[in-house]
Amino acid sequence: MQVTKAAEGRSVAATARRAQIVAAATEVIAEAGYRQASFARIAKHAGLSSTRLISYHFADKGELIREVAGTVFESIGRFMHERMAGHESARELLEAYIRGVVGFTATHRAQMAALTQIFLNGGLDFDADDGAAASSHVEEILRHGQRTGEFRDFDPRVVGTSVQRSVEGLPFLLAADPDVDTGAYADELVTMFDLATRAAS
Repeated sequence: MQVTKAAEGRSVAATARRAQIVAAATEVIAEAGYRQASFARIAKHAGLSSTRLISYHFADKGELIREVAGTVFESIGRFMHERMAGHESARELLEAYIRGVVGFTATHRAQMAALTQIFLNGGLDFDADDGAAASSHVEEILRHGQRTGEFRDFDPRVVGTSVQRSVEGLPFLLAADPDVDTGAYADELVTMFDLATRAAS
């Protein structure tokens, strides 16, 4: 089936419009809060003439919120893939993970603030399995380090959860103090977890 140039143009325009709406929604949620992120406020922030332009692309607020969260997760995934590539030792991987998450949070503050607001206000379904999945990658790094002898014997779930919660806490700290030195924050976490995990020499 052939796609006409007009149809292609409409598809590109629709994709661009959706991206514009998602970006505006992200910024409104980050600045005003989840509950204040109405279609009217998002439309105004995006420079749209009517909320109908949002409703055309998204059935309701829930669908738009899921798109916002999905877009943030995709950005995190790409960012972390680049930061983790090329590292092989467990110590290098753990440091790259910590610095990667902190770095993303520091450079994508609106996205992370919006994601935090969405979670805190029940904008996404989240259960115990989701929480376990969030730290499973860190746990695998820790188990890898134990297998290679880089890390001492400890419970990977406990330490992995501690790492995950430490990096996830940065958006709250930045909300209270935007001038936090995120580089120093990452340095301290790297040092702390290196000392906590390394095998005795």
